Amino acid sequence: MQKILKVCNLVLIIAFPISWFVPLMEVGLFEKVEISIEILGLKLPDLFGLTEVTIISAIQTLWSEDKYLALIVTFFALFAPLVKTIGLSLIQFTLLSEQVKSVIQFIGKLAMADVFIIAFTCILIKGLSVGKIEILYGTYLFSACIIVSIIISYFSKPE
Repeated sequence: MQKILKVCNLVLIIAFPISWFVPLMEVGLFEKVEISIEILGLKLPDLFGLTEVTIISAIQTLWSEDKYLALIVTFFALFAPLVKTIGLSLIQFTLLSEQVKSVIQFIGKLAMADVFIIAFTCILIKGLSVGKIEILYGTYLFSACIIVSIIISYFSKPE
C-alpha cells in the first residue's frame, strides 16, 4: 500500500504543473456569435466569445491588476500544493523528518482554498447570470490533484 502511495505522490509532482496550464473554464459575456464581418477585405474578430482560463493565465492577469492578490493566489495555487507534495515525498523516502508532516498537511489544506475559490466563482457567475461559464476538464484535474494529495498524506507512513 505504501509503495502505491509513493508512486501516486510522485505522479502528483508531474500532474500539478500540468493542471496549471490546462483550461479550467471558459468565461465570457455571451457565447460566441458567428458573424462574419468584412470591411475592405479585412475580417473583423467576433465581438463576443468565451475566453479560456487557466491557473497560469489567471495569475498573469492578476499580476497586471493587483500584485498582492496575485502573490496570494500564486502561493495557494502553485507553491502550496507542490511544496506539500514534494515534502511528503521526502518524508515517504525518509529524507525528511516525520515531525514536519503536520506542517506539510497544513500547507496542503491551504491549497484546498483554491478549489473553493474556483467553485465560488462558478456559482457566482452562473447564479447572477452575468455571463456564460463552461467548466472544463482542468477544473476537475486540479481538484482531483488536491484531493488525491490530501488522501495520500492521510494514509502515508515513512519506511
